[in-house]
Amino acid sequence: MHITQLNRECLLHLFSFLDKDSRKSLARTCSQLYDVFKDPALWPLLHFHSLTELKKDNFLLGPALRSLSICWHSSRVQVCSIEDWLKSTFQRTICSRHESLVSDFLHQVCERCPNLASVTLSGCGHVTDDCLVRLLLCCPRLRALRLENCARVTNRTLAAVAAHGRALQTLHVDFCRNVSAAGLRRLRAACPRLVLRAEHSAAMIPDQHPCPPAPGAALRKLPPR
Repeated sequence: MHITQLNRECLLHLFSFLDKDSRKSLARTCSQLYDVFKDPALWPLLHFHSLTELKKDNFLLGPALRSLSICWHSSRVQVCSIEDWLKSTFQRTICSRHESLVSDFLHQVCERCPNLASVTLSGCGHVTDDCLVRLLLCCPRLRALRLENCARVTNRTLAAVAAHGRALQTLHVDFCRNVSAAGLRRLRAACPRLVLRAEHSAAMIPDQHPCPPAPGAALRKLPPR
């Protein structure tokens, strides 16, 4: 019996055991299998282990997506977590190659995946509050949001959860250094039923923006003539 003689349900079940690359390779063999690959029902779960995977064409974003995970564990995560004003030219060059990848990807998710129920982001140092606010607004069925080592996440995300996360049941903001204890207290007061976890976040040193020099400071430093 040839694989193409199987009915659609069997083919979807067969595809479900394959990883993204294997699904794409099998889809290239004939138009019938390509149609199965493009079926939104095949893609309720998406897991990415590096940012380069987000640029591939071996997956499909659609209304069937329920769970999304982007976990980047790389030495470059440490570079992304450095405050922008402290980065060297070389470090800025490294970040420029991928700093918008996750945000651009999540923008597509917001447009195509309104039924998303769970999102996990780990090591995504360039994800901003604006991006997460948009996710909460566009995915009203979101029940779990897990953030780890996302350096740009601040109390604005916590406020957005209180305002827009009506379906949210679980929120993790672990190792997010710009989330404060005061922000966590406000969220707990606003959403007492929310399962909130913030390992080490409030205890970490937040970003310290450099203070502009006082007027005339440069003149005072000039050596006397």
